[in-house]
Amino acid sequence: MKAVTANLLKDGRVVYLAEDNSWAERIADARLLDDAEADAVLAAAKARATEIAAAYLIDADTKGAAGQKALRETIRATGPTVRRDLGKQAEANR
Repeated sequence: MKAVTANLLKDGRVVYLAEDNSWAERIADARLLDDAEADAVLAAAKARATEIAAAYLIDADTKGAAGQKALRETIRATGPTVRRDLGKQAEANR
């Protein structure tokens, strides 16, 4: 399975393409794609260049990022690793 990830142009946040074609900040809300549809959905996402930058496919499953790039995608999904008082970790502790 695959998912589309990108960064929002307005603030740089990491986002994932959701089932309703909106951009979700949680990887758990990402639309899971089979290999047959992944390239077409990615192309459609890239066409939304006024909203996002650097869209690409990641390996994903029902638990989130998977495969070789899982560590990188986990860091992108959860925020910086050097300071827990910034980013998504800080939001989770509020």
